[in-house]
Amino acid sequence: MFHYLGPAFAVLLFARVDALGVAWLRIASAAVVFAVWRRPWRVWARLERPVRWVLAGWAAVLAVMNSAFYLALERLPLGTVAAIEFLPVIVLAAWASRTRRNAVALVCAVAGVYLLVDVRLGGEPLGFVFAAANAGLFAAYIVLGHRVARDPAVSGLDGLALSMMIAAVVAVPFGIADAAPAFTDAVALAAAVGVGVTSSVIPYVSDQLAMARLPRATYALMVSLLPATATVIGVVVLTQVPSAAEVAGVILVIVGVAVHREREASSEPAPPPGERVTPEHG
Repeated sequence: MFHYLGPAFAVLLFARVDALGVAWLRIASAAVVFAVWRRPWRVWARLERPVRWVLAGWAAVLAVMNSAFYLALERLPLGTVAAIEFLPVIVLAAWASRTRRNAVALVCAVAGVYLLVDVRLGGEPLGFVFAAANAGLFAAYIVLGHRVARDPAVSGLDGLALSMMIAAVVAVPFGIADAAPAFTDAVALAAAVGVGVTSSVIPYVSDQLAMARLPRATYALMVSLLPATATVIGVVVLTQVPSAAEVAGVILVIVGVAVHREREASSEPAPPPGERVTPEHG
């Protein structure tokens, strides 16, 4: 629920703070929470340079991805952006494991995204540019996140905390000016902190805890519900009622996410609690 409940609150905040400002406030507030909780700089001191570069790259992707995400949300319904976001996940799985199952998943997902794009492309072409950028960066986020998770020098939560802190710095040049009004508006600042906690702390930590206890196939099946949750939240919180074609598009994406399987996912045992893991989605 929180993966898209937080962004729905962010859309409501756009009336007080511009999208790039909300994106920076989200990252910065989450970085503060992780800093107080994990104190990840203690880990940074003992990391080798290649690991630091991967964390820095992950952070840069995180900063730009969140900014593109909110710029897309300014122009498109939450459910549409969420559905487009999952297309690279299926493409990556189909590329890594070229099976009939993943081919079916890819066809469903592409058909679903096509329906969504066909419905709204005429009115909001720039929104799809930002949504596509967010989707591509989402794929890069997954790849870099798995590299961090597999490194014995840093745990999943500490790597996430470090990357969030670096991302807050990376996003300063294109977010701080738009975020400035919130520093003189107590309501907007409190709401922005709430967006950070509900968007970047609760769901990302929940990912870590769930993936440490569930087989990957089970986790992937549950992830397939996210475009549906985003659509429902868009209706309830933002009154973004989808058309029949948009509902069909979201359903096709859900089917694609549910059907797809990553390489060796079917035989992979569930990792024990506490093992280093990383979010599969952002």
